[in-house]
Amino acid sequence: MTTAARRRPARSSLRRFWQQVLRLWDSASIYTPLVMMGALALGTYWLQRNTPALNSAEAVKEVRHATDYFMRGFSVKNFDDAGLLKSQVMGVEARHYPATDTLEIDQGRIRSMDAQGRLTTSTASRVLSNGDGSELQLIGNARVVRESFKDAAGQSTPSMQFRGEFLHIFLNDERVKSHKPVVLTRGNDQFSGDTLAYDNLTGVAELKGRVKGVLTPTAGRALPR
Repeated sequence: MTTAARRRPARSSLRRFWQQVLRLWDSASIYTPLVMMGALALGTYWLQRNTPALNSAEAVKEVRHATDYFMRGFSVKNFDDAGLLKSQVMGVEARHYPATDTLEIDQGRIRSMDAQGRLTTSTASRVLSNGDGSELQLIGNARVVRESFKDAAGQSTPSMQFRGEFLHIFLNDERVKSHKPVVLTRGNDQFSGDTLAYDNLTGVAELKGRVKGVLTPTAGRALPR
């Protein structure tokens, strides 16, 4: 066999090889956009999983702590349906946070009247109030004082005072709670405890933890033995 005859089968085989390669390339090129889209999706997912969330958290925090109005040297009065004074809120400065509908008051002072006309005064370095003013959190040098009064039968009820670093007041339910130490004074008697739960409707005060009490003798009352 001549050299030219031997070269012809080799060239034919090489031609068939390249034709197969081109057919495979044409078939693969059909799926190239899908492969690129998949790679792009995987890349986007990886960036989302590995990008720090600090900026988004800070943005949410900034929105939650953004104020829509503030007041300085203010006094706000609330009246009931009969036109009688229900409460009065005063303070050095107040800031309203719309995200939580919370009012934060510096050097707050709240005067509230119940249905029997009994006056209660609440003060603290900082006061947090919910939207309708029915729930108050007194923070720092907190004090709640209910003035003495006489009922319809002429019976006198002594004043009552709560003092502590934190007091949580529920005006509609007439309750006072605290998870921190509180000193309770009723007339000349004084009690203290690590926590407090007081219900004015039942007249029951529950003190827990290291509870101490001092009862001052009065005329007609003997100290328990």
